[in-house]
Amino acid sequence: MYQALYRKWRPRTFEDVVGQSHITETLRQQVAGGRLSHAYLFTGTRGTGKTTCAKILARAVNCENPQNGDPCNQCPACLGIENGSILDVLELDAASNNGVDQVRALRDEAVYTPAAVKKRVYIVDEVHMLSTPAFNALLKILEEPPPHLLFILATTELHKVPATIKSRCQQFSFKRILPGQIAQRLEYVAGQEGIDLTAEGAALLARLADGGLRDALSLLDQCSGGGQRIDEQTILDTLGLAGNLETAKLMGHIAGRDAAAALDTLGRLYGNGKDVGSVLGELSSLARDLLLRKTAPQGGTSLLAGGYDEATMRQLGGQFSAARLLQALTLLQSTAAELPRSCNRRTDAELCLIRLCDESLDGSAAGLSARVARLEELLAGGAPVPAAPPPSTPTAPSVPAGPAPSPAEDPPPWDDRPPLPEEPPEEPERVFDVPVEAPAPAPAPVPGSGGGDRSFWPAFAAGLKGKVSPSVLPYLHNPSKVTGVWKNGQLTLWTDSEFTRSMLNKPAILEGLARAAGDAFGGQPRVSIVAGRPPEEDLSPAPSQPSPQSKGSGDALDQLLAFGEKFDNIIIQ
Repeated sequence: MYQALYRKWRPRTFEDVVGQSHITETLRQQVAGGRLSHAYLFTGTRGTGKTTCAKILARAVNCENPQNGDPCNQCPACLGIENGSILDVLELDAASNNGVDQVRALRDEAVYTPAAVKKRVYIVDEVHMLSTPAFNALLKILEEPPPHLLFILATTELHKVPATIKSRCQQFSFKRILPGQIAQRLEYVAGQEGIDLTAEGAALLARLADGGLRDALSLLDQCSGGGQRIDEQTILDTLGLAGNLETAKLMGHIAGRDAAAALDTLGRLYGNGKDVGSVLGELSSLARDLLLRKTAPQGGTSLLAGGYDEATMRQLGGQFSAARLLQALTLLQSTAAELPRSCNRRTDAELCLIRLCDESLDGSAAGLSARVARLEELLAGGAPVPAAPPPSTPTAPSVPAGPAPSPAEDPPPWDDRPPLPEEPPEEPERVFDVPVEAPAPAPAPVPGSGGGDRSFWPAFAAGLKGKVSPSVLPYLHNPSKVTGVWKNGQLTLWTDSEFTRSMLNKPAILEGLARAAGDAFGGQPRVSIVAGRPPEEDLSPAPSQPSPQSKGSGDALDQLLAFGEKFDNIIIQ
């Protein structure tokens, strides 16, 4: 009768156990030196050798001819324990014998000396399934065991075992077997069984086994049923992992930022009965493998979950950056965690795919990091990065050239008004169809150097537009708040309050006023701002000296008056 490979090739000595040398060496030394404990606790994931080592230890402690701690597997004791004819070595399944009555019966029976071997051995598998009363009943015999008794407890969920039980056992933790060790063992078994297994197929089976050699042997047994050559494609077809190709195709659409194709693939899988949670889980597993290959190309190979051939992994890995894979994995994990509480699982999965295809829709920190990484890639490749369009601003009227306002002097919110439209220029007066040009506005009069003068200020303040910050123009144009006085080559601004003075007494504004005063009066005038009213001697304007420009303007006006006197129907004001 055919026997499954994992049973046929189960190790019979500690030396045959794969990947657990830190445990097997200790057990061999204890058996050889006669320093055995009365209770052992073996922990670890499935298929790592817990029950196998327990059976080897049960034969080793009762072997008549032990060899360096290993059983000989030839004596009557070893053969009887192996074929189950010796009842002093008993293997129990705690999942089906978890009641307190079964444990009490075991405790009552354990006090009797063994009939055929040196030690009575109880192997309790999945011990975490025992009930609390059963653990309490087991604890009594673990506290005061007879010398002929040996307990070997095995579990895959150590956190469910009470601390009182763990403290009375020697605990050995079985680790996951590395894929390289599993692949080497599979190639050895395949060679002995005459199975045509390729190295790539053995590596794929080792990754699919997830650290369990028993699972790897079961998968090899399943794939070898047809007698054909076992390679990667054969394994994917036999184990029903062809759906992984759809997952890889979906990840390719995400890499190409093709949201339409990704949603179409999800819809097809959903229509074929695929659960959206499973799709997101497979995408998450694939993104994890790609991220491990990207960040740890050497040592990360042993950590891959498997299920995808090397060509597919290499092709997808070249289309993703590490930042984008991290963003995708974070988004997939968070979405999958929220699916059980979702009112529409398909919609949430579709939203997740849309965010994966367009990083700008993901407002998380991982999404921002992915966008920054994409910009860096574009810049490194020399591709032009489109700049954001400048904000539209209303067209302001042209102003005379002058110093730009200081960034620190922003206009107050109450002055943030759109500019008034400019008035259309007046039509020039015509006399008998002869155009008469309107006189040009008189410039600011130049005060004399004797006393103070403030008559120039209204025209001077009107010409400050574009030379100082717009935020202070309302103060300068208001005669009740600011009055300018020119005296002895110095411009003094008298303000109505200390607040107005603080608004004007800023370096940029003072510099603009000094420049405007220099343009109007010449030289390098000084500017000062004082809160209060000007002195009495500065209230009366001093006689001003007409400038050459004003003389020219007066001559033109006199000529116009003389011309108008010739006609009775023309009145010039």
